[in-house]
Amino acid sequence: MKQTEGGICAAKGFTANGIHCGIRKNKGKRDLSLIFSEKRAATACVYTKNLVKGAPLAVTKENISDGYAQAVICNSGNANTCNANGREIALEMCSLCANELGISEKDIVVASTGVIGQPLDISPIAAGIPALAKGLGANGSAAAEGIMTTDTVEKQISFSFDINGTECRIGGIAKGSGMIHPNMATMLVFVTTDCAISPAMLQKALSADVETSFNMVSVDGDTSTNDMVCIMANGMAGNAEITTEGAEFDAFCEALNAVTVYLCRLIAGDGEGATKLLECNVSGAKDDETAKTVAKSVICSSLLKAAMFGADANWGRVLCAIGYSGADVDVEKIDVEFESAAGAITVCVNGSGIDFSEEKAKEILVEKEIKINIDLKSGGSKATAWGCDLTYDYVRINGDYRT
Repeated sequence: MKQTEGGICAAKGFTANGIHCGIRKNKGKRDLSLIFSEKRAATACVYTKNLVKGAPLAVTKENISDGYAQAVICNSGNANTCNANGREIALEMCSLCANELGISEKDIVVASTGVIGQPLDISPIAAGIPALAKGLGANGSAAAEGIMTTDTVEKQISFSFDINGTECRIGGIAKGSGMIHPNMATMLVFVTTDCAISPAMLQKALSADVETSFNMVSVDGDTSTNDMVCIMANGMAGNAEITTEGAEFDAFCEALNAVTVYLCRLIAGDGEGATKLLECNVSGAKDDETAKTVAKSVICSSLLKAAMFGADANWGRVLCAIGYSGADVDVEKIDVEFESAAGAITVCVNGSGIDFSEEKAKEILVEKEIKINIDLKSGGSKATAWGCDLTYDYVRINGDYRT
């Protein structure tokens, strides 16, 4: 497996585009994106478990009930959530897109992101779809930009991998910067692959993957109403279709995880107001669930996030977060280490503090990427979670997000 160029358009048969249609006031920002497959593709999704859900999620779930889709249309600037006519708008987006592409409106995945509870006018979308479709091509960056809200960087990646001697490609784009504390998905993620895999196995792969990728990301502890991860597999690489578990399925899952973990790190590092990417690595847990619970609790701690912003080696906040996580751990066995490009330093052994150089710790914690390594010394399970520091800018961004 190796990283390749092309992103969301790296896989055979996939094209994309993104334009400014007028949903967002800033004419310099794209706000409507389209991803298209030459052939109907096996499609799987996972959705937010927030009881308040955007209308596009319900429409998408209905549309892909047969396991297939051919296009994704997504707008930014408005979440189309908590609107009386939200379903009507989502359905019309599908209809307009399908008519332009010459496909069934049931083969459309529809998504929206942005402000919740604001009416969404279909007019700019309707006016923009012809140009959006006409511009389809190797325009993954334009599509990635079109789904961004408060994101500051494009989130896109692709890899090639081998299935029984056949080269397959997989790529993805994502948006996510704030309101990120996923439960079954995160913000919006779209993945494409030319690997041939059945809808059932595709869903199996995606549902398992999010548990150790997107569900292990947190920026601010808020689970969005519009979270969705979608993957489309059109089979155009030409490999024998993957229909059961085995070596081929494992190779596909490995490639999928390479994409999702890469996007996780981009999302966490681009958290609203963030200056640092935090990665919490837990080892020595008695089981996987314990490892995940501890890692997620630490990465979600507001006090720890603030300490990382200030480059303060306040390891007590790590122990505190482990202690209230609900995980069954022996607190007298825990070791904690901080690590970055500037080196590593152990700050806690067997649940107690040790002498360490505050100056060296400061050097380590002023870096842009910080690892918080925790050894529970109680078993062989491990887990990783990603987050970011908590800065003054987070409050500034969210204090007037709507207005």
